[in-house]
Amino acid sequence: MNFNKQTYLTAFALFSMFFGAGNLILPPFLGYNAGTDWFWVLIGFAASAVVVPILAIYGYARLQGSMLDFAKKISPAIALVYCIIVYAISVALPAPRTASVTYEMAIQPYFEMSSLALSSIYFVFVLVFALNRTHIITLIGKFLTPLIILLLVSIIGIGLFAETEPLRTSIFDNGLSAGMLEGYQTFDAIGGVVVGGVIVISLALQGKFNYGEKRKMIAKSGLLAGIGLFVMYGGLIALGAFFSGTISVENRTELLTFLSTETLGSIGTAFLAILVALACFTTAVGIITGTADFVKGLCKNSRNAYVVTAILGCVLGVAIGQFDVHYIIDIALPALMFIYPITIVLILLNIVPERYASAVVFRSVALVTFLFSIPDFLTFFMAEGALDGLKDSIPLSQYSMGWVVPAGIAFVLANVFSNFNKKKEGSSSS
Repeated sequence: MNFNKQTYLTAFALFSMFFGAGNLILPPFLGYNAGTDWFWVLIGFAASAVVVPILAIYGYARLQGSMLDFAKKISPAIALVYCIIVYAISVALPAPRTASVTYEMAIQPYFEMSSLALSSIYFVFVLVFALNRTHIITLIGKFLTPLIILLLVSIIGIGLFAETEPLRTSIFDNGLSAGMLEGYQTFDAIGGVVVGGVIVISLALQGKFNYGEKRKMIAKSGLLAGIGLFVMYGGLIALGAFFSGTISVENRTELLTFLSTETLGSIGTAFLAILVALACFTTAVGIITGTADFVKGLCKNSRNAYVVTAILGCVLGVAIGQFDVHYIIDIALPALMFIYPITIVLILLNIVPERYASAVVFRSVALVTFLFSIPDFLTFFMAEGALDGLKDSIPLSQYSMGWVVPAGIAFVLANVFSNFNKKKEGSSSS
């Protein structure tokens, strides 16, 4: 399999845009809590935070359109509503979270600077990158990603060979589902449908490649980025697990700070500050750029619409970025339980062979997924135990994945129905 320079640059850009704020602070603490069960947690985490988003990139390699194309078989109106919700969540939660994490881990411990000042400077630079639209892949892939990978490899590589105490017992009843649900918090599946569009448009703007070349390049880049994400996530989860019997910590940022100083010594805090800032920054650039691209497409490719959207996204990032990172993570979960299942099934339906993904299949699976995601969403707004009777009757609902089995059944039945109709139409015409 041949990889040219542009493929590597695109893969590096994808890796950086995925590997953002939560993706850095979540895995070590997940491994810490998993302890002896860290491997099963890694498998679950990789399923939702690596496999699904990279499949989204493969979907873009086939479609080479916008996020609207992911849901267009349901209906254009629903596709538009879905896109608006996804972009609104992305700009309102993960983008501001990158500024919040940067402040708490890279600025506050070392400098006398307010959160507002940092967020303002931070999003000014995000805006500069977003406005230099044609150079985003090169700027991120060539200059920022190599430094991120170097720092990550240093922390993980040294930490895994350090002497530690025996691993603690896992706090999770089911490591696989715990890892999968924590993978939701990376926003990577949503990132896949947001960032994938950025990559498609970036390659199109270069005007150097035809459809076939872009399809191969995007697919290869997705594969490379996926391998990199799995290795880094796996290393961070294992690192947290290996130190779980050595220290006692209460939150994600405290653990990551400890790991950096334990592995790299006194200079580790400086390296961690750089790593956090870079990892957060590239994700914010991807989100703001993707959102601005979307609005520009809706407004007949208006450059003004792109600029105004980018500015508004950055202003919102400054405002919401003032909240504590753990607060942002907590309020994000209900929104994720609502939109993540739909996003996952849309990604999967866009990569299966065309004969298994008719409009009837899309509509049936999406509707069933939406309906069976409602109990998981409502759990956050109702009294504890209020929905236990309903959730007990739905397979996997105790693991907040009650949509999985019904969606699978809907996929099979919808395909049977579609095939029956095709045969009936064929016999009628003959």
